[in-house]
Amino acid sequence: MKSFLYPKTNPPSFTWLRPENGVISKVHEWIQPIIDVTNPEEAKNAEVVILGVPLSRSSISASGASEFPEAFRRSWRSFATYNLDDDVDLAEMTVLDAGDVPMHVTDISKCHNNIIQASALLHSHFLDSKVCAIGGDHSITAMMVKGMHEAKPSEKIGILQFDTHFDLRDMSDNGPSNGTPMRNLIESSVVDGSNMYNIGLHGFFNTKDLKQYADEKGVNYFTLREARKKGIEETVQQCLEELSSKVDTIYLTVDMDVLDIAYAPGVPASTPGGMTTEELLEGILAAGRHPKVKAMDIVCLDPLKDTLVQPTVKLGTHVFLTFLTGVMLRQSASN
Repeated sequence: MKSFLYPKTNPPSFTWLRPENGVISKVHEWIQPIIDVTNPEEAKNAEVVILGVPLSRSSISASGASEFPEAFRRSWRSFATYNLDDDVDLAEMTVLDAGDVPMHVTDISKCHNNIIQASALLHSHFLDSKVCAIGGDHSITAMMVKGMHEAKPSEKIGILQFDTHFDLRDMSDNGPSNGTPMRNLIESSVVDGSNMYNIGLHGFFNTKDLKQYADEKGVNYFTLREARKKGIEETVQQCLEELSSKVDTIYLTVDMDVLDIAYAPGVPASTPGGMTTEELLEGILAAGRHPKVKAMDIVCLDPLKDTLVQPTVKLGTHVFLTFLTGVMLRQSASN
């Protein structure tokens, strides 16, 4: 497997050892680095593959989101594989850690190209696995989706986005930054605007011209106020039903700035008036259960801005594990 991955990804900076008694109960005992896999063909059947994407130089706000992949892995010791709420043990799934996409120190374009290549490689090799990218700022989403499109050009892709922002800024002004990924995908003809669904917009954090662009391109969006009135889960399910009738694959992107600043202090562009932890996890679980949601990312989480007890890092990991819970529940329902 080392020759397969090199030079598209670097191994994790550290790995955990499995318990001597063979009983897996914690996340760090369960997730297996790809470099330790002894049977590459069997590994192709993994339900989930993790990819760290430590890039934050392309963030408009000062950001240390590049530090999240490592903080994410370190947080695994705090979580059991068993989810009491849904009575499922994630240890029954095979989850592999592909390591991190290599990043150039100064060349953002090179970094973005590396992400596209790594994404294409994983989606080509792990045809039925859910690829989960751990960012990184939101610019990585466009690159992950472009890599998926490169690997599976016949599949039409839709986006389910949890975000405070449209992320439709003009690339001629901002370049491919964390404020432009959805516009990047539209202008690259990779995803139609009508196949984008954004949940969580609120307050005074988007300019009017971005709404006008969204309307012009047919982007579907629900303010947080609208989603709360309808119900978060109901809103997510409506988006998924509409998307599933139009696309082959749904990509879930979770910008952690969708959360209220009280729940997520470790977010560069955190705002008041956002989602609660419970609301986001409810929406993520619903998305994870849908059979067409085949990839996801978690972006814009800065461990350096978090408090000492790392509540935002732990929440980011909780989002990932909640998505996996949804994946496991969907598998149980189909059996």
